[in-house]
Amino acid sequence: WETCWFKVELSIPLAWAGREVHFVWESDGEGMVWRDAQPVQGLTKEGEKTSYILTRSLKESEPHSLTLYVELACNGLFGAGKGSMIAPPDPDRRVTLSKAELVVFNRDVYELLVDLQILLDMAQLLGEENQRSFQALYTANQMVNVCDVTDPSTFPAARDLAAAIFSQRNGESQHTIHAVGHCHIDSAWLWPYEETIRKCGRSWVTVVHLMEHNPELTFACSQLGLIPVLWQAQQFEWVRSWYPGLYKRIQDFVAKGQFIPVGGTWVEMDGNLPSGESMVRQFLQGQRFFQEQFGRICSEFWLPDTFGYSAQLPQLMRGCGIRRFLTQKLSWNLVNSFPHHTFFWEGIDGSQVLTHFPPGDSYGMHGRVEEMLKTVKNNKDKGRVNHSAFLFGFGDGGGGPTQKMLDSMKRISDTDGLPRVQISTPDQLFSVLETESSQLCTWVGELFLELHNGTYTTQAQIKKGNRECERILHDVELLSTLAVAQDSVFQYPASQLQRLWRLLLLNQFHDVLPGSCIQLVVEDALQYYTEIRRAGAQLQEEAVQSLCKDLLQPKAQSTQSTLVLNTLPWERTEVISRPGPDGTETSALVTVPSMGYALVQEPFVPPQPVTVRKQEDGSITMENGIIAVCLDTMGRLTSLRLLDSGRESVPDGCYANQFALFDDVPLYWDAWDVMDYHLETRKPVTTLLKPLEITLAGGLRGSVRFSLQVGKSSTLTQEIILDATCPYLRFLTQVEWKEAHKFLKVEFPVQVRSTNATYEIQFGHLQRPTHWNTSWDWARFEVWAHKWLDLSEHGFGVALLNDCKYGASAHRNILSLSL
Repeated sequence: WETCWFKVELSIPLAWAGREVHFVWESDGEGMVWRDAQPVQGLTKEGEKTSYILTRSLKESEPHSLTLYVELACNGLFGAGKGSMIAPPDPDRRVTLSKAELVVFNRDVYELLVDLQILLDMAQLLGEENQRSFQALYTANQMVNVCDVTDPSTFPAARDLAAAIFSQRNGESQHTIHAVGHCHIDSAWLWPYEETIRKCGRSWVTVVHLMEHNPELTFACSQLGLIPVLWQAQQFEWVRSWYPGLYKRIQDFVAKGQFIPVGGTWVEMDGNLPSGESMVRQFLQGQRFFQEQFGRICSEFWLPDTFGYSAQLPQLMRGCGIRRFLTQKLSWNLVNSFPHHTFFWEGIDGSQVLTHFPPGDSYGMHGRVEEMLKTVKNNKDKGRVNHSAFLFGFGDGGGGPTQKMLDSMKRISDTDGLPRVQISTPDQLFSVLETESSQLCTWVGELFLELHNGTYTTQAQIKKGNRECERILHDVELLSTLAVAQDSVFQYPASQLQRLWRLLLLNQFHDVLPGSCIQLVVEDALQYYTEIRRAGAQLQEEAVQSLCKDLLQPKAQSTQSTLVLNTLPWERTEVISRPGPDGTETSALVTVPSMGYALVQEPFVPPQPVTVRKQEDGSITMENGIIAVCLDTMGRLTSLRLLDSGRESVPDGCYANQFALFDDVPLYWDAWDVMDYHLETRKPVTTLLKPLEITLAGGLRGSVRFSLQVGKSSTLTQEIILDATCPYLRFLTQVEWKEAHKFLKVEFPVQVRSTNATYEIQFGHLQRPTHWNTSWDWARFEVWAHKWLDLSEHGFGVALLNDCKYGASAHRNILSLSL
């Protein structure tokens, strides 16, 4: 991830007067040309940008000798993977500079080639039943006959033949394609956060350079809110601090309406795993940035590359001033083809947003005839709407549009036989779709991507860090708000909280939180979580000291007491652990009011203590007057009964809390995917290292512990806890994970019959089928949930809760959590 610098001294021959002169640079690393201490051109072989135009017509007055600098990165457009794009980076990778030349560019030959390429594409792709394909073929043939490659004076006549074809206009009913320049830059993926700063510079300087010579070009730029290592803000802020001259040019084109910031969120976050509050903060930070920088909020939510979209998003969008949504990722579905490209998407509360998927199923088009025809042919809403988006430019690793893409689209902007193409803006596209929307269909519920289900579980430490930090920031804000209300001297830590929220939001980028990124990015993300934990604990301590300062002052002859805070909006009665007088942990049963606190002094004896008994066969029973459980020597639940009804939860002959190991060998996307065929490889984990033993004998708390071997090299230790007055059983699970291409789950078969299971999502819940009747049902063999999933029938149900997991499933009567 280092870069090296080349000093390039150029001397243009006097004999090249009047000619177009290019500096050509070809290497397998990304580069940036600097001139007069300013970036002027990105160089990327994979992005078809291998030259910098020195002059379009060399004049005597222009400098013939000049010095350039080229910054060359030791990575390509898609990182530095060893042997494969998604392999880990190769630390021994060598980057080769294969060409550095000063050349004369023959613009006439280039224009002829673009003409011929389009005509040949029309001839090949329009089909034998279309007379335009023959007209294009015969015109190309005539051009070859007329053109003498040794005599440039014959070129204009050949070009006139092509122009005659391109100038034959379409009818009024022809489909209109709205072409918008685009450059999707993953903020961290196969490269670290810091490399993205250079990718932004290389891509955006190239776009600005194109705009200076193509005033019709529009460019939609998402990914506004990104934080660099130095805790500053925005991809724009990156560019402003690293490339201030470029940032000024970008501002000028924003004012002209050509460089169009889109998005609405701080980063292009994952669409499933962030909490409801995190998603609100994504919109809040993104929209606030729009307002401050450009004087308006965004009306389009732009999220082209995320692995599915929560059913809560329409309500959140509408609440944040957004009525329009663009993505294309559902075109990656492995099983079912999504039935629409333009439709209304309805969330769990009935909120609707106008949604558009570019029918070409890509956000990185190249302006070719083939792509235009696919956009029209593929459109699943023909007859309902007659306009669609066409996002052109190299993406994912940056790059953006090229001059050749623009030149191709100029020729076919209104050519008979091809769709009408206009350089447009997201607002123009959605405005015309809104006028055509009366016949559109409505899709209700989640937009589930039938691929990349493994991202709900990959990189467990990132998942745990996200959930913990979301909880920490909630608690800090609540306690700080209460402290402000009570103490006029207390200063609400707004700036510190904004910094911590932005760190958390950055890590929710759609290749970081899902775990589909290289190790270097994971290390950065874990450091950010450590910083949120550290700073959050300090802010929480300051708020508590202010809020409860009178209670925290030691008083003479007072009994030692413990202050217990409840940051949730309901009263809670729970067993807590607290340090005793001699330093050992003791338990106490406490009742704490909603969003309040209580002082615990004398231990409170529960009306019904926990009893723990070991049976002759080594099994152990635990009971607290509400539930009774029986565990075998391997820690599996053989019985879980609700005592007041006598209802048994575990079916006869079944084991709950059963760990199972599966093979995890997907077709290609290793960190992303788990395929349905993994379910055929299930192996129950049954190798016992330490059998079940009692660790707490009852009273306020009873607990047992056991250890298992998982696979060849991994170990699992679990403590199972039952507290007094508590209607649930707790499992504290520690796994030392050393397996490769394996998938660990824990299963709970339950004596409940229901065709739907309920899963918590952002600010709500969602039902999904427990059967596989249709392909849409079985494609959801592995789904995501937040803190709980539940299987209930009338009058009875069982819920499975977690504090750091997202992957889950409920098939027939088995609840499963992916670990």
